[in-house]
Amino acid sequence: MTFFSISAPLFGNPFMSSVESSSVDASTVEKMQADAAEFRTRYAAVRDMIGRVIVGHTEIVDGVLTAMLCRGHCLLEGVPGLGKTMLVRTLAEVLELQFSRIQFTPDLMPADILGTNMIVEEESGRRKFEFQRGPVFTQILLADEINRATPKTQSAMLETMQEGTVTAAGTRFELSQPFFVLATQNPIEQEGTYPLPEAQMDRFLFKLVVGYSSREELGTIVERTTRGEQPNIEKVMDGNEIIRWQKLVRDVILAPHVQDYLVRLTMATHPQGAHSVPITNEYVRWGSSPRGAQTLALTAKVRALLDGRFNVSFEDIRRVFLPAMRHRVLLNFEAQAEGIEPDRVLLEILEKVPEKGE
Repeated sequence: MTFFSISAPLFGNPFMSSVESSSVDASTVEKMQADAAEFRTRYAAVRDMIGRVIVGHTEIVDGVLTAMLCRGHCLLEGVPGLGKTMLVRTLAEVLELQFSRIQFTPDLMPADILGTNMIVEEESGRRKFEFQRGPVFTQILLADEINRATPKTQSAMLETMQEGTVTAAGTRFELSQPFFVLATQNPIEQEGTYPLPEAQMDRFLFKLVVGYSSREELGTIVERTTRGEQPNIEKVMDGNEIIRWQKLVRDVILAPHVQDYLVRLTMATHPQGAHSVPITNEYVRWGSSPRGAQTLALTAKVRALLDGRFNVSFEDIRRVFLPAMRHRVLLNFEAQAEGIEPDRVLLEILEKVPEKGE
């Protein structure tokens, strides 16, 4: 199943299903159409510019851009050398935003991320405390190898990711918007790493699994990187435009019956729940929080706009289900012993939960 793609509407006017039962006038419909068309054009411009550096991984690029347009954060998981860090750095070059990188290590402290109060001497000779801002005061934050830091340091990111603020010494600081955390982690190394707590995992909108490149893609990578050529990267989008598209995404229509479908999908991850399926009861210890349902709704709206529609479809929900839920479902010991992965459980939930509720 393909979870991210940009395609033209299949038939008819995709906007009429959104407004046919409402009193929206023709001028409003035309504005919706124009906004959606411009959204697709600008989105494609950003993706194409990233494609000058990043070979392949189109679903990963789409997932990162979708999370950004939903005011969310993204966790990239993959073995070393697959381009996770390069993707984030390229995104920072394409977008006219402030960028910071934090290399997480076991000895990293919360103050190294957030900042700390320093004693500063004034011209008069008087000394005072002054808050020195840390690297988290940015707009795109690369948290590289986030699982190498201790839980104490990892928890320093909780407030910034959820509320976009930093509280230090009783003072609350607002972060510049848009604010976007992209974290990477290596799944194969266990020594010297600390698994992210569930509370922090839940704050990531998407968890994207970065796989190996194909034969053709690997050939292109070798060709590009061994000739000494540097791709020309240009700024495509600034913060104000990103905020504009973030607002447009929230205006996309989510019909009650489609909303009920995503709610039932979320509840199907709850073991022994009213809508759970057999595989959930057998292998799941804890299911998704309400953040999972919110993620499905927002990210599906982005997919609708990219398909030229101003209303969410069932297929939009299915496209984003895996990256939105794979880090929110905790499996039990039986699943781990049998080598059951979260994606397998989620795919069966998609098959078992009908579009129409009872």
